[in-house]
Amino acid sequence: MTADAGRTAAPLTALLSFRADPAVAAPAGQQLRERILADVQSGALPPGTRLPTVRALAEAAGLAPNTVAGAYRALDAGGVIEGRGRAGTFVSLAARGDAAANAAAHDFAERARELGLSDEDAVTLVREALAARRTTDS
Repeated sequence: MTADAGRTAAPLTALLSFRADPAVAAPAGQQLRERILADVQSGALPPGTRLPTVRALAEAAGLAPNTVAGAYRALDAGGVIEGRGRAGTFVSLAARGDAAANAAAHDFAERARELGLSDEDAVTLVREALAARRTTDS
């Protein structure tokens, strides 16, 4: 095993042992997204790391393949990971910098859709929240 393979084997093994916590209100897909994001932010999953296939992670974690695929899609949309076709899914080379902000924005956009907000209304709410923060931070 190469040194690079040894560095990424432990985090991937930990990821493959992921189990959604039924005591947590968040759905399993969200828990998985948060776990991968935390591992990327901490450096446990460094940029360029190849992630398990959807099928392999779903089987290992006891999740439906669609749940894992949805988590991967959300992380991809947030710039945390990137699909490279048949080559697999990898931690984005740019992920460490803005991964948390991208993921938060994606989660907000998803929640805004669930609430039936228009894009304009969602953006207005964010602007108002930022303005309120500036006022309280001053």
